Amino acid sequence: MSDDADPRATPKGDIPGAGPGEPASAPSQTKLTLTKQRWAREGKFLTGRVARPESDRLPPGQHLVRDWPVLDLGMQPRIPLESWRLDVTGAVEHPVSWDWTAFRAQKQTQETTDIHCVTTWSRYDNRWEGLATRDLLDAVMPREDAHFVMLHSYDGYTTNLALEDFAAEDALIVHSWEGKPLTIEHGGPARLVVPHLYFWKSAKWIKKIEFRSFDKRGFWEENGYHNHADPWLEERYSADE
Repeated sequence: MSDDADPRATPKGDIPGAGPGEPASAPSQTKLTLTKQRWAREGKFLTGRVARPESDRLPPGQHLVRDWPVLDLGMQPRIPLESWRLDVTGAVEHPVSWDWTAFRAQKQTQETTDIHCVTTWSRYDNRWEGLATRDLLDAVMPREDAHFVMLHSYDGYTTNLALEDFAAEDALIVHSWEGKPLTIEHGGPARLVVPHLYFWKSAKWIKKIEFRSFDKRGFWEENGYHNHADPWLEERYSADE
């Protein structure tokens, strides 16, 4: 899942996933899930202010933190590197199924970006290393009818993105943070990072990337969160759409 409400859950970590070849099961209704649904109903954390990223680095309603809070749905899947796979499927010309060695053999990119969580914290200057999503697109070649992406995690979490958001210049599938391997609680061995959206869109423990011709909402989008998630527009909840 993600770290934001990724959303990942109580300030500390994410759900068990299906086995190889099995469809991921939907995360269960936990205390975190119910709390976030209540926040969505109440419109909690909205400030009514709109900021532009080029003129205001910190989005409205956010506060800075120095640590990296861990949010999840209560469970953190442990995926041995020898068992880890990333499948890229759907509306692409060249589907791939990479093991860890093949994934790490792809072109590696470093980026320094900020994190903005829907639960109102932001963290500046995170140093990442991984596979740029644009390089992934070059490898699989999305078909002309591909307009959306569904992300599937090893914990059963899903989240959806428009293709243009997935293909952002600084978006990565990361394996390292601050020069060290990404820890399990933060989504290791590998997770998505899409810095310009609330962090629940940056799925942890990534397992499958599915390109689609039509949009379908993921876990938090079905449970009261905004379908797009722009922090500078405070696109927190579905009531704002």
